[in-house]
Amino acid sequence: MTQFSPEQFAAAQKSHVDTFFSLTSKVFEGVEKLTVLNLQAAKSIFAETQETAQKTLSGKDPQDLLKLQNAFAQPATEKAQAYGRHVYEILTSTQAEFLKVAEAQFAENSHSAQTFIDDVTKNAPAGSETAVALLKSTISAANTTYDTVHKATKQAVEIAESSFDAATAATSKAGKETATQASRATKAA
Repeated sequence: MTQFSPEQFAAAQKSHVDTFFSLTSKVFEGVEKLTVLNLQAAKSIFAETQETAQKTLSGKDPQDLLKLQNAFAQPATEKAQAYGRHVYEILTSTQAEFLKVAEAQFAENSHSAQTFIDDVTKNAPAGSETAVALLKSTISAANTTYDTVHKATKQAVEIAESSFDAATAATSKAGKETATQASRATKAA
């Protein structure tokens, strides 16, 4: 029977360590992007709050306050949607990088497993055909399961993306309708 040589073991360990640090690097990149986005959003909110406070304090009557409120309703909705889109883009790009690494790792492991099975088959003693067939069947079933899960995951991501797009469109429409209604109320008052 075939056994792993120290060189094969060392190569496998190196591959695992490289994969770990590659994935860790991708996580840190995603966290860094989210941190920068959150700092930009906080800075923007702070500046807008200061501007709003100054305008509110300079208002002379309730009509001015209603106009001010209406002026900020639509941009706030749009900014919230833009923030959500940026977060979503960062998360999906990080997820895509993880998926790419996982696919490469799976392909490498599948190749190694197939090579191992081929070596075992060549060196198998007489009468072990059933065990070898069982091993091949197990590997084949694992590959089929992986393909099924991979396809289901892609479909789930596509559904999530379309749901996110639909929610964004609905929120945008609701924000516009609210701003329009508030504007009409201001004019009527």
